[in-house]
Amino acid sequence: MENPSMLERRSLGIAAATAALFAPRVLRAQGVTEITVHYAQPFIFKESYDAIAAEFARREPNIRINWVTTPNYEEGMQLILRQAATGQMPDLSYQGFNRLRLFAERGIAQDLLPLLRAEGDPTAMGYSPNILALGHFGGMQAGLAYAASNPITYFNADLVRRAGGNPDAMPTDWAGTLALAARIKALGGGIEGMFYTWPGDDWMFSALLFGHGGRMLSEDERDIAFAGPEGLAALRLLDRMVKEGGMPNLTREAAQQAFAAGRLGMFFWTTAALRGTIQQVGRNFELRTTVMPVIDPVRGRLPTGGAAGMLTARDPAKREAAWKFLRFSTSAEGTTLMVRNTGYVPTNQLAIDDPRWLAEFYQQNPLFQAATRQANIMIPWYAFPGANSVRVTQTMVDNQARIVEQRATPEQALADMASEVRRLLPRPRG
Repeated sequence: MENPSMLERRSLGIAAATAALFAPRVLRAQGVTEITVHYAQPFIFKESYDAIAAEFARREPNIRINWVTTPNYEEGMQLILRQAATGQMPDLSYQGFNRLRLFAERGIAQDLLPLLRAEGDPTAMGYSPNILALGHFGGMQAGLAYAASNPITYFNADLVRRAGGNPDAMPTDWAGTLALAARIKALGGGIEGMFYTWPGDDWMFSALLFGHGGRMLSEDERDIAFAGPEGLAALRLLDRMVKEGGMPNLTREAAQQAFAAGRLGMFFWTTAALRGTIQQVGRNFELRTTVMPVIDPVRGRLPTGGAAGMLTARDPAKREAAWKFLRFSTSAEGTTLMVRNTGYVPTNQLAIDDPRWLAEFYQQNPLFQAATRQANIMIPWYAFPGANSVRVTQTMVDNQARIVEQRATPEQALADMASEVRRLLPRPRG
């Protein structure tokens, strides 16, 4: 697995092999437009972007892509903010859904709806209202969804059987899941029962909060809403994972390695990591996936993770070229290539509805079906307003750490989290 420690720069000349034979003539006649495209998490996305770029080259041999990558969404956001100040931004950037709001509010992202409408009816091109909503912030279409994800359950079917469980009938609630985790841990020999991925950002906390029917802020966004009973229930559940399920205090990377090595029974994380997990596990054990345990069967929802392409090019030629790549990457064909090379949920309705795109793929790859079974309860990953969104996220992570490390009760952690986030939110006007 790729794990870059610094910005990774690589250039990919995407002229097709046949076109390359006549490159001098093409260059003289039409010229080559070079664009810079940024994306995060190459350890998840690299294969999908490479596949899309190769196919795009057959259509647009005179567009050359220079890639810039960052290890995660947060560093990707900081990169664009720094480069915006110096006028050196890439022409196209794929950002996490929860960071688009900041770029829309600062005037960095360009409104894509006029460009879409100039080509026809967005819905007819596969951009349904729900899909467009994932990238709609600040009263504008700040991005087009490239990949969407929700949290799923990865499990080691061999360990489940050894602990007396049934891989074909996994527990559907958290009480049963924690009991199974405890039995797996009791197998001994360095085996752990479960790991719920809490480090990194607020996404997996929102899965517990939304799963209880809660929300991050009030509807007018003047105050927090997560400090109510739903938020407390979410943190109490995290506490139970430690006390009842025996969840160890690991980094996400360490948990992924333990799972791939067959030493962890259940791993709760994004479907985005599915392709990489399949490759890591190999023949070590029988890998299975299923939906997340249900919290509130009526009000419960799951956050939509993933990325959207944000157009930043100002030069007309580069802007046109970057738009062409963005459109192709989010088209039915581009979405199909993305799904096949990651584990994300499709973000183009045509790829979902038309059986020629992904129907056969899902039939032949049952591990990918868990995320699509939860698509009906997916809601947008909440984007906090104001300039302190990254600090808000870190506050949530730090307080979850106190619970996992058993240094604070859920009640203490929630009170401190609420106090700090209130301080970081923009002050109400008037």
